[in-house]
This record gives sequence, C-alpha cells and structure tokens, in this order.
Amino acid sequence: MTEQEVNTLLAKLPVLKAEIAKVIVGQETVLEEVLVALLAGGHALLEGVPGLAKTLLVRTLASATDLPFRRIQFTPDLMPTDILGTEVLEEDHGTGHRSFKFNPGPIFASLVLADEINRTPPKTQAALLEAMQEGHVTYAGTEHALPKPFFLLATQNPIEQSGTYPLPEAQLDRFLLYVRIGYPTAEEELAVLRGTTGAAGQQVQPVLGGADIRQLQQLVRQVSLSPELMDFVNRLVRATRPATSEVKFIQDYGRWGAGPRAGQALILCAKARALLHGRFAATLEDIQTLAPPVLRHRVLLNFNAEAENLTADDAVVALLKAVAV
Repeated sequence: MTEQEVNTLLAKLPVLKAEIAKVIVGQETVLEEVLVALLAGGHALLEGVPGLAKTLLVRTLASATDLPFRRIQFTPDLMPTDILGTEVLEEDHGTGHRSFKFNPGPIFASLVLADEINRTPPKTQAALLEAMQEGHVTYAGTEHALPKPFFLLATQNPIEQSGTYPLPEAQLDRFLLYVRIGYPTAEEELAVLRGTTGAAGQQVQPVLGGADIRQLQQLVRQVSLSPELMDFVNRLVRATRPATSEVKFIQDYGRWGAGPRAGQALILCAKARALLHGRFAATLEDIQTLAPPVLRHRVLLNFNAEAENLTADDAVVALLKAVAV
C-alpha cells in the first residue's frame, strides 16, 4: 500500500466513529474496545445489564461497516446445526440423481451477533470454537471457510443467572476482549431520551467495506512496539500466574493465570488502538488501557477473593502497579 492509500484508510476511522455516534450516545470506551477487537482480527464478549444498547451497538456497527450481518438468538433449545448449517438432500429432476448439499447457517457472515450466548448449553456454545479460532466450519468431514473478515460479537447479561450456562474458560479465552458496559452518565441518558422518543433518528451511512477492514487488519500488524514494551507485556502476563508470580495480590488471591494467548492479544490490541488514534507505534498507555478487557476473563481468583468481593479487575490494577515498567 502507498502512503496515500494508508492515509485515506486511516481517515475513515474517525468518520466511522462519528457515524456510530449518530445512534450510540456516549460509551466511547466501549466503542473503542469493540473497534480495537475488529481491527486486531479478534472477537469480543459484551457484558451489561438489559437496556444498555448492546445489540443496537452491534447492529449500528454492521450498518457503518457495510458487512454481511447475522444475528443469532441463543436459547436453551438451540442446536449446533442451527448455527453452523446442515446438509439437505437434493434431487436433480432431470437425471433423478440425489445428493447432499451443505446449507450454510447464520455463522457464515462477516459480522455475527451471538445474543445472550450464555443461555445455551455448552454443546451449542462449543460449536463456535472452531469458527472463532480457525475461521472455518467442519461438517461431515468437509471444511467450509468463513468469510473474511469474520468478527463475532457475543453478549451476555450479568444479573439473570437462572437458566444460564456460564461460558467455560477455554471458550472465554477465545475472545480477544471482554468488554463491560456500564450505565450512562446523567447527560448521556438525557440525550438518549431526547433522541429516541421523538422523530426518527439519523440514518447511518456505510464507511468501511470488507476489503478496507482486511487492509486495516494487515496494517495493525505493521505498527511498531518497542522491545522494552514487549518485555513489559511478557512480564505482566507471567505475573498473573500464582505459582511463579511475585505480586502479592496474585499470591494471595490468584487461582489461575493467563496463558501466552493473553500476551498476543494485549500486543495486537495495543497496536490496533495506536492505529485507531492515528499512530504507527504502540505506547505504554495503549497497553495499560487495554490490560483490563484483555486480562479480566483470563485471570481466575480463589474463594478468598470472592469472600472479600475482589474481582479480576482489581487483580489487573494490582498487576499494573506492581510490575515494573
């Protein structure tokens, strides 16, 4: 890519944010983390109470990126074939010959919303693992490639636990970022009330296409990261492991630490955030900002931490304070 092509691509990112902001009021941090996951080529898990526009955010992102979009509502009776697809028996009326043809499911889209992912049993949740990690689906021994880019956004509700199936750690680790959505500020909520109870709102215009996103994902990997910062990420991730950590919080409250995938995720996300801000070098601020959504689902705490109402976010804060830069 020429310098002019790169600059043209990067100039579209602020426009993309502006288009999404036509519908989504506030939530700048959440939006940035979702875009970071998209540019880094990973997937994101959104957690928030009902009514915080999780589904609307994903739909608006689909409109602003002009990507093929599918929504899957996860329910207890959802089966893997409802997501991946199935084979149907077809007959050639001319020859009478019968054959099986694969009928793709809703997973075959560039942007997939897995709504309330924790409402379906592990058997169906596991159907997403191969798609998320490998970028293809295997059915009846045949691999079927998913479109590129492929971006899966899952949502879950943290307060209604009756009839839910918590995601296993192996699947949580497949999510690049675990994004938590909080309540809006008073001003933001007032703006939401004004904008949604009057005349129809503004239409979101597509800014980026699939080819643009693939090029941006390639650019992310070309963003530089100094050896010192890479060493910091390595030490930060290794400090999450209770058996070898020198951080007292982890020694006292840690049950299980993050694996190498966490370091890869943190580096790629820091590079993506740098590119999102128009920089070609990731900084310490990028790493520190994205450490919570990268690590909060990869650090498991023990019963002592639960008894004292300590969370994985508290562990990340302690790690950032304790690990020397």
